[in-house]
Amino acid sequence: MEPVNVAIIYYSATGNVHALAQAAAEGAEKAGAYVRLRKVAELAPPEAIGARPEWAQHLKDTADVAEADHEDLGWADAVLFGAPTRFGNPASQLRAFIESTGPLWMQGKLADKVYSAFTASSTAHGGQESTILALGNTFYHWGGVIVPPGYTDPIQFQSGNPYGTSHVAGIGAPTEVTLAAARHQARRVVDIAAALKAGRTA
Repeated sequence: MEPVNVAIIYYSATGNVHALAQAAAEGAEKAGAYVRLRKVAELAPPEAIGARPEWAQHLKDTADVAEADHEDLGWADAVLFGAPTRFGNPASQLRAFIESTGPLWMQGKLADKVYSAFTASSTAHGGQESTILALGNTFYHWGGVIVPPGYTDPIQFQSGNPYGTSHVAGIGAPTEVTLAAARHQARRVVDIAAALKAGRTA
């Protein structure tokens, strides 16, 4: 079976979503996919970033991570998007990237791909599910195939979110349970994308 191409496109301010994205990349690679890990551009003003040392530090620590562009979306058979929640919606940095994809959408180049999403919020009820559902609205418009983790692995009964991997940043860095959930979500995305790809070429 031909390997699938998976783009993991994310925004992270202080590193929590970045950690989830890395775990997703590990899961996808272990499932046999070709993976591109890509961050979106930071749009916050320097004074806002400088006011939080952990934000400034994370920006330095991930300087070598390539920024996402439209070619990554065109290349991918499946895309996992990750962003922290902002008032129940994806962070504006990720939204800005998504809102730049109109030309691809108009050409039908975003349709029939597999999409999934993950997130982090400061508190347990800080908008995690609404953020993932908000990203789903975009996937509907693109004509995508949405693949959530569901309760398809025992790890989901520990991590607790069938919509997509979610982390409560207020308790610290993602735990191994949360990272394992992200790996599982990515493996599931790869499996479904591979089945769709094989079906189209059969």
